[in-house]
Amino acid sequence: MPEIIRKPVQKRSIETKKKIVDAAYALFSEVGYFNTNTAEIAKRAGVSTGIVYGYFKDKRDIMIEVLDIYINSVYRPILVLFDDIDGGNLDDVITRVLDAAIKAHQDNANIHEALHSLTHSDSEVARKFVELENDITMVVVDKLSGKYRVDNLGERVHLAMNIVQSFAHECAFDHHSYIDYDVMFGLVKNIINDLFDKN
Repeated sequence: MPEIIRKPVQKRSIETKKKIVDAAYALFSEVGYFNTNTAEIAKRAGVSTGIVYGYFKDKRDIMIEVLDIYINSVYRPILVLFDDIDGGNLDDVITRVLDAAIKAHQDNANIHEALHSLTHSDSEVARKFVELENDITMVVVDKLSGKYRVDNLGERVHLAMNIVQSFAHECAFDHHSYIDYDVMFGLVKNIINDLFDKN
């Protein structure tokens, strides 16, 4: 007999499911995915383990929902920064994107590490992160295509994204003592500006 997973409709059920997901998000952030079990998630959420299994098949099922929330709350807002771009303010947008990416990584360092570590062992997690990368690339290409007529725009955007991601990781996780982060911030901006230089 197949398991029946509840799809919450009533306000109370929706709130219960949210409490479970919020509890898992917090625990994955605090101790990691592998060091968390379903009983601990239930306890943190203030529900029984049976209630958890009424909404989710297993811990991995909860993690996939946590990942979706993480992606939508942490990464998607950065795309809004491209909404007002025109031919004259790319430098300002790059500054704001770098600031937002660094802050997002710093504010979410633990959950970021917990979820990204799963990309090597869970194909669904890996697929979601690749899909996110693709979505961001296509959105940014679309926003820039009418204003920055350069060859290989998709490749340039993808490379710029990797540079931003690498710098945000450096600021949030690596902290190399020999790096002057203000200097590096300027270098990163210059590199990305050069990628879209129409001259």
